[in-house]
Amino acid sequence: MRIAKSVLIQPGGNAAYAIPAVALSLFCFAYSIKFGQAAILLYYALWLPLIAVDYKKVLGSHGRYLWIYAFAAVAFLSVFWSAVPSISLRASIQYLTQVICALIAVRVLDVRTLTVGMVAGVGIVLVYSLLFGYYEYDPLDGTFSFVGAFASKNQLGFYASLGLIVAFAAVFIFGERRLWMAASGVVGLLSAYCLIACQSATSVLTTAVVIALMMGLRVVLALAPDHRKLLVVGGGVAVIVLAVAGVYLGAVDAVLGIFGKDSTLTGRTYLWQQGIEAAKQNPVLGIGYQAYWVQGFSEPERLWEEFFIGSRSGFHFHNTYIETAVELGLAGVIVLAVMLLRILWGHLRRVIEDFRNDESYLLFSIAVLLTIRSFVEIDILTPYNVGTFLFYFAAGKLAIARRQPAVSSWQRHTSPEPVTQ
Repeated sequence: MRIAKSVLIQPGGNAAYAIPAVALSLFCFAYSIKFGQAAILLYYALWLPLIAVDYKKVLGSHGRYLWIYAFAAVAFLSVFWSAVPSISLRASIQYLTQVICALIAVRVLDVRTLTVGMVAGVGIVLVYSLLFGYYEYDPLDGTFSFVGAFASKNQLGFYASLGLIVAFAAVFIFGERRLWMAASGVVGLLSAYCLIACQSATSVLTTAVVIALMMGLRVVLALAPDHRKLLVVGGGVAVIVLAVAGVYLGAVDAVLGIFGKDSTLTGRTYLWQQGIEAAKQNPVLGIGYQAYWVQGFSEPERLWEEFFIGSRSGFHFHNTYIETAVELGLAGVIVLAVMLLRILWGHLRRVIEDFRNDESYLLFSIAVLLTIRSFVEIDILTPYNVGTFLFYFAAGKLAIARRQPAVSSWQRHTSPEPVTQ
């Protein structure tokens, strides 16, 4: 029996394959440490074989993707100056293959399919954590937090954040009804519960900001494209003023106090200072991709002991830019920052200028989530991570030439005007 290519690789027409593929990918990302090579091989098996179906369509013209490969290229080149070349080589190859899989997904998924696939995937991940998860004592702040089946409450919080965002998007952006509307409601409730149970201040605050942003964008999109720029600029200035005022008036400390945190962010400010000192040792090119947190090196051993990391693994500086500066120096920081800014500006521009662009509406919101979290986590620096996958998926969609965006059911019921470019 022959299977039509469109069933596997046609965006919008391959939901029967693509939705399970996205869902299983999220499960592999979430628990790759727990299930090891089996999870990683499953992830590769979901995307790489699609090249054999129609390599021209699946791979596309990679000339337009060159800027997307920039950070992966720097990571790979760091092998030549790395303190531990074997680790940098293996990790950089893994990262590169993650980028390739994400760009394959860009070619075969539309954003609506990504959204409902993530609804299903986050649901599976959270149910698994609720069934097999546990509470963990944090010696730094003296509290017990639910970490699910993860090694960190912040990772559980990240998936809960994504669950709320895609549940909102499925119903209010893409107008899902019946089965997926019900599924979004269930996943939204599960995500809210896990967000509260894990007590991750980072995840709660970033989720609140992004959901508020998505609701605000709905107001902006009610205006004609010519009128949106003024509102976006004005709103942006207002947010900056309020943020600065909040810092000076002590609002930050008050908010952190709600979560039992202080201005040191449970030792993160000290960790950041240690990271900055480490980055000064090799300021231009760094010590090599993933070549710092290596067992046997004196400085990471000291930090593992100070932060009660008995496993002596799975730790980082809790800041994307400091971690990048340590591993890849100023060169890596500049490349990564330029990519992130290009993704943010590119999707925001499409949201503002297009009559309706649901794709950029969601991807800009996810990019904002990754940007905010980048100051306290490293979601986009490691392979086999949902943050890395979404980062490069958003970049890939930006690299593809604009097409007339699909009209969601919400649009059809609320907008009498035709969609134009």
